[in-house]
Amino acid sequence: MGNNGEVSSTEAPALGKRGERRPRDMALSLAVLLVPIALGIFFYQFFLDGNKPVTYDARPTLESARAAALFPVSEPQGLSDDWHVQSATFKRESTGATLRLGYSDPDASPVLLVESSVPTATLIPAELGENPQATATVRVGARAWQQYDGRPGETALVLLEKGRTILVIGSAKSDELEKFAAALP
Repeated sequence: MGNNGEVSSTEAPALGKRGERRPRDMALSLAVLLVPIALGIFFYQFFLDGNKPVTYDARPTLESARAAALFPVSEPQGLSDDWHVQSATFKRESTGATLRLGYSDPDASPVLLVESSVPTATLIPAELGENPQATATVRVGARAWQQYDGRPGETALVLLEKGRTILVIGSAKSDELEKFAAALP
C-alpha cells in the first residue's frame, strides 16, 4: 500500500475464503435448483397423470350434427377406455356438412373419423390428398370398406353410403383402424 492508503497497481487484492469457487460449490448450487424441478416433474407425472391424453367432450358437437339432420351421425360404440376423443368439429358448407372427430388410439396414434354429406368426388381428395387411389376392399363386420393410401404415413378406410361418406383416417396400424370402423353403428 502506498502512503495515503491506496493500493498500488502491483499488489493483487487478497481473495478471502468466499472468493475461491470450487466445483463442489457449483454442484451444490445446481442441486438446489434441480431437486425442486425434478420433484415437480415427478408430482405432475404420477399424481396429476401428466402423460394421460387430454379427453375432449364431443357431445355438443355430435348433438349439433344430429340436430342439423343432414346425414345419419354415427358415434363409435364399445371402444376401450384407451381411446380418447381429442377434437370435434361440425361444419356446414354450401355443398353439404362435415363432422370430424379426432381420436387417439391405445398406442397414442391419431385416428380421424370424418362423416360427411359433401359429394364424394370433392370430399375424398380434400381429406386424402390429390389423386387418392383405392388399394383394397376390407370387410369390417357386414360392411365393405375401401382402403386408400392417404397422405404419407396414413391409411384410410372409406365407406360410401347413400347421403353420406364415412372416412376413418390414421397413421395407426390397419387392425386398429378396422377395430375403430367396426365400432361404428
